[in-house]
Amino acid sequence: MEKILVADDEREIAELLEACLSAGGYEVIKCYSAADVRKAPLSEVSLAILDIMLPDGDGFSLCRELRERYLFPIIMLTARDADADKIVGLSAGADDYMTKPFQPMELVARVQAQLRRYTRYNPGRQEETGVLRCGGLRLDTLQHTVTLDGRLLNLTPTEFTILKMLMENPGKVLSAEQLYFGVWGESYYNKNTNTITSHIRHLREKMGESQYIRTVWGIGYKLGEGGQNGR
Repeated sequence: MEKILVADDEREIAELLEACLSAGGYEVIKCYSAADVRKAPLSEVSLAILDIMLPDGDGFSLCRELRERYLFPIIMLTARDADADKIVGLSAGADDYMTKPFQPMELVARVQAQLRRYTRYNPGRQEETGVLRCGGLRLDTLQHTVTLDGRLLNLTPTEFTILKMLMENPGKVLSAEQLYFGVWGESYYNKNTNTITSHIRHLREKMGESQYIRTVWGIGYKLGEGGQNGR
């Protein structure tokens, strides 16, 4: 499911946008300020809708900031219908521009059009063979590489295999016994408990604050969305 980021300090507008986009099959990330946008999981976003007027800044500056790091389409949304604003928005890196009040069906249609164009002209957005994803985590089974928010992780073969098993079973708890057998193909013995624990610890250290590997006490480990409370 494509994730759409909506930044608007008018909660009623944000909720209306969420309702329209959810009905169109999209998941919505609502933000009410520029600060909220910066804290959002931007690596997971497929398209952003930015209001020009935000309580802690303007949408134009935020658009420029996002465009420095991300290629996803940006639609500017504002109550002002001035040509100058449209020119500034498009110059800042926006892909489209809508004024309030807007027709919900037109907004959804514009979102769909931008996503179609983005996918067509950005091959990296298309499905990749041999690639597993979870949020900003990307594991390429063919190239044997792992990146987190674009940063290459230097994993050992054992760490790579453990992470691959977890990513192949999203949300499912895998016991230490299952992970041990998956890596070494041998029966698991209690004395090897620390072996899996050690590799999981090293994986978490290399991921930094974005902890995707969750411990289910007394059972095993599972993969979840990144956060700072993943242990």
